[in-house]
Amino acid sequence: MRKNFGAQTWLYPMPVLIIGTYNEDGSPNAMNAAWGGIHDTGQIGVCIDPGHKTAENLLARKCFTVSVGDASHVVACDYVGIVSGRREPGKLEKAGFHAGRAEFVDAPVIEELPVTLECRLVSYDSSTGCTVGEIVNVSAAERVLTPDGKIDPARVEAITFDPVNHRYLKLGEVVGTAFQDGKKRI
Repeated sequence: MRKNFGAQTWLYPMPVLIIGTYNEDGSPNAMNAAWGGIHDTGQIGVCIDPGHKTAENLLARKCFTVSVGDASHVVACDYVGIVSGRREPGKLEKAGFHAGRAEFVDAPVIEELPVTLECRLVSYDSSTGCTVGEIVNVSAAERVLTPDGKIDPARVEAITFDPVNHRYLKLGEVVGTAFQDGKKRI
């Protein structure tokens, strides 16, 4: 038996993505965007409402970063999502985040967050907020790397947004091996 909920924007997991841009004065800005993911090969898609300061910024500079929200910074990640950059220009610092310059695009990297995608704007639909970026680099903090230099999801401690209960959840344990476990059925 199943229960129907009608048309909802519920999907699990829904990543917590922190979008970084520069304001017109060069100061860093960030927002929390729960609607996003890989769009196509080498591209990410994120929904950014046209009324957000971030939308204005990325249209002006044609670049942005996307960082993975983590369990250690859940309060700061939530803060940059509920406070407008239009009303609080220093919200990044107030959240407790520090920004460095991205190496490959004109956008800030939030030093505290473990994984960042540096993106060039491909398209922005001002009627829907659908934003597509070309991923030009992925960087990760050394603290989340395995001894052989790969990103370790357990060390990232990525959080997801639960849209039904309005909670943040930490991603959990390994339950299988991709592109291998299905071979048991061949």
